[in-house]
Formats: sequence, C-alpha cells, structure tokens
Amino acid sequence: MRFVAGPDGQIVPDLKANLPGRGVWLKPQRAIVDEAVRRKAFSKGLKRPAEAPDDLGAQVDDLLVHFALGALGMARKAGQCLAGAGKVESALRNGSALAALHASDGAEDGLRKLRQWAHSGAEAAAYSDEDDKTSETTKEAVILRPFTLDQLSLALGANHVIHAAIMQGGAGRNALTRITQLVAYRDAGSG
Repeated sequence: MRFVAGPDGQIVPDLKANLPGRGVWLKPQRAIVDEAVRRKAFSKGLKRPAEAPDDLGAQVDDLLVHFALGALGMARKAGQCLAGAGKVESALRNGSALAALHASDGAEDGLRKLRQWAHSGAEAAAYSDEDDKTSETTKEAVILRPFTLDQLSLALGANHVIHAAIMQGGAGRNALTRITQLVAYRDAGSG
C-alpha cells in the first residue's frame, strides 16, 4: 500500500498507486499503518519532513470500504451480485456463488443458515462431479462480514439487505477482490 506526502507535507494514502512524487510502501495491514504513524516513520522513508494524521489507519479503512462498496454496486449492475435470502440460498446451494456477504450487524442465525447453504452447495457439486475426474474439487463459497446492513443496503440499492451473493464474472471477481483486501487490512495479525 502506497503513501505519499502532499505539498503541505501531510501523508495521504495512494491506494491506486498513481499519485506523483516519491512514495512509501507499507504492508496493507491496519496494525502496520498505525505503527508507522506512531513511530513517525514516513519522514524517513520519504527523505523529507512529513506528518501523518493520527487517524491515518482509519482513513485507509474508510477508503477501502468506499472502493469495495463501489465495486459491489458495479457487480449488482452487471447482474453479478444478488441480494435477498431466497436468491442467495439458491446461488449457494447450486454452487454458483463465489462468496456470500452477511451484514456484520445481522443475526447469528442468518450466518448459520448461510454456512449451511454454502456447505450443501459444495457437497452437491462434489457429488455431481464424482464421475468426472477432470473437474476441480468444488470449494465452499466463502462468507464475509465487512459491511453493516446500512452499507449493504445502500450499495445494492435495496432496503434491509442482510445477505448477498457475489457471482461469477469480471465485476463479481473485482468486488470480491476489493472486499478481500478490506478484510485482510482489518484482520491481519488478529488470528
């Protein structure tokens, strides 16, 4: 993850890695960004005086959320993100979903159902491929919880979105990549 200093010497995140000037690269993990701020390490890397805001780690998190939700909205427009329990259940059970999303403030019972649906979809696909030795082993769809109900609802243009399924396709894979980056940034070192 790249950071640069603006003309005023303030450190800004350059998540697209396209801002001009000398940059400093850090491992994309919240703990590492927070430690760099605490140690005032950016001046050394940039070889000039630079000041990082105390909430730089939170700013990066907000940007990652913004990019991930934008990609999720694009996947919905491309027909590669489905919302609603019935559609998500169907996509998970038939093994067509890359991943499922569950609102972080959603009930644990809903999360349990998602896990059951994903597991049954992987089992059904493995059973149907039993005689086909050329197919790859079907993996269970990953279930992620980085967004609140309000964030999911806004990104997907619907009310009260608790579950969503990310489907195959370029926009779906892009959304999953962005969401995975956000989860990795938040969770690195906590497990």
